[in-house]
Amino acid sequence: MNRLIKKAPFLLFLLVIPLLAKIYELLNNRTHKAVDISSSIDQAIPFLSIFIIPYILWYGYIFCYLIYFCFKDTKVYLKTLSLIVVAELVCFAVYFFFQTTVPRPTIVGDNLLNNLVQWIYTNDRPVNCFPSIHVLTTFAIMLASLHIKNKHLLNNLCIHVIGSLIIISTLFVKQHVILDMIGSMFLVTFLYGISFEFLSIRVAQKTKTIYVKNNSLEE
Repeated sequence: MNRLIKKAPFLLFLLVIPLLAKIYELLNNRTHKAVDISSSIDQAIPFLSIFIIPYILWYGYIFCYLIYFCFKDTKVYLKTLSLIVVAELVCFAVYFFFQTTVPRPTIVGDNLLNNLVQWIYTNDRPVNCFPSIHVLTTFAIMLASLHIKNKHLLNNLCIHVIGSLIIISTLFVKQHVILDMIGSMFLVTFLYGISFEFLSIRVAQKTKTIYVKNNSLEE
């Protein structure tokens, strides 16, 4: 219990997420010449309102797993949050200089799923789509989870199955196109390689060097 109490203050760093959301909101209201980068494959992907469920689950998914990371492995939590912050700042720079748009379908039918889609459409303009923040943050959680040890099998399945559904949901509810998804995954993979792999190798090498030096002095 004391260990959990000591880790709780690190949750305050999550306050950076609403701040990032505010920046996104400002950019989303900015008028600019938006470019349509959809392809024939995107046009062939059907609109399926059922995918609004995993799309909306994203909001809980990100916060729940960041909190889980915080108490399970604080270093992984801090690295993941840092990765997300840097990646979103890169996205904001792209949005400012290269604004893209996604053609949206006309919603026909008055039911819960269609109403949820319409609510998303109303509150999020169809611009600033490349790279996708939905995909970016979800994929960051999925990659970072590989460094969390002793996960329950069901928890591991939830991270990757729900994460995958969230990623493809962006295509089926017509909030993003394939290039948005690919761009996000490429960006996260690059930053993940730096924060989780390259820096870890450097730290391990320094630790090994210090260990060797200490042993030499003792001899």
